[in-house]
Amino acid sequence: MRKRSAGVVGFALVVLVGAGCAAARSGGAEAKGSSGPSPHLVGVDVDKVDWKAKTDAWWAANLSAEQVAVCRKAGTERPGSGDLLHMKDAGTFTCSSCGYALFSSEDKFESGTGWPSFTRAVSKEAVTVKLDASLGMVREEVLCGRCNAHLGHVFDDGPPPTGRRYCINSVCLDHAAKRGR
Repeated sequence: MRKRSAGVVGFALVVLVGAGCAAARSGGAEAKGSSGPSPHLVGVDVDKVDWKAKTDAWWAANLSAEQVAVCRKAGTERPGSGDLLHMKDAGTFTCSSCGYALFSSEDKFESGTGWPSFTRAVSKEAVTVKLDASLGMVREEVLCGRCNAHLGHVFDDGPPPTGRRYCINSVCLDHAAKRGR
């Protein structure tokens, strides 16, 4: 009888946690990555801010809870849940923490992994890559070159021309549409 009760309680917990995650995901575009800048970047000259000097308290006050969990604490969004996963509009994908240009829509491809994937960054300075030996795996972590936000990981199983797959969390990205001529 106790095993059944524990199972029911466990099931209820999973349902409640799932509902909480769904509620957090429905919190608006700013919680998932968006078309246009994240709210804390609107009206800010992002090139004149010392983003690396921002404190954990500042990030917590200015980013959504999901952005803090992923961008500032190296978490991962649930696969297939990101707003920018299927974004095909021409433009640039920027860091949702600091507005830095990271990836071009021209280098985005469908990897089937559940996260936006790119073959390369827009420049050598756009991202930094460091060894990540967490969770019993050895991977290459991708960080924003300006504010050090965790973006995702890069793997050597991408398509030509680079053979690389930058697997990036949507919540770490905003999309700036390409402007007309």
